[in-house]
Amino acid sequence: MARPRTRRKVYDAVLVLAQTGSIRALTMEGIAARAGVSKQTLYSSWPSSGAVLFDALLAQSLDDDGVVALPDTGDLAADLFTIASAMIAEMSDPTQDTLLRAVTAQLQVDDALAAEYRERLFDIQQDAVAARLTTAGVDGADEIAELFFGPILHRWLLRTRPFDDAWVRRHVERVVRAAAP
Repeated sequence: MARPRTRRKVYDAVLVLAQTGSIRALTMEGIAARAGVSKQTLYSSWPSSGAVLFDALLAQSLDDDGVVALPDTGDLAADLFTIASAMIAEMSDPTQDTLLRAVTAQLQVDDALAAEYRERLFDIQQDAVAARLTTAGVDGADEIAELFFGPILHRWLLRTRPFDDAWVRRHVERVVRAAAP
């Protein structure tokens, strides 16, 4: 595993390369050259350029303890609104959108990367929402959590409609209603 300083250099390099060039041109050789590390260093920590990009993007979402933290104020609707708004802000950021779409495309063809994505990000988020729903006495909390994330990802992936605060509020209200006993 690469040292923290090396990881930071690699993350910076992959993000700069991905934002300034064609995402298809993102290679381990290019990342190594930009970061000033050897390809061997990269391959000892990441199996592919998609994995490096995912790791770099994920690092931006971790708290100081290296954990994907979600709000837990005790107000389910407020927490869901905060989570949805943060997701949408990240996905709507022009500097992040292309990168996130590139990683999402890689998830479709790289089973190991898809498993890592689920383990290190998506399952954590979905399980945290499901746990809050379970605490609130909701039956089928896992399915309601999926109902929460699904429309957000659908709108973003397919670019079906724009996001705005009014839609986020209505979406959270629908989820909370669906979760009601």
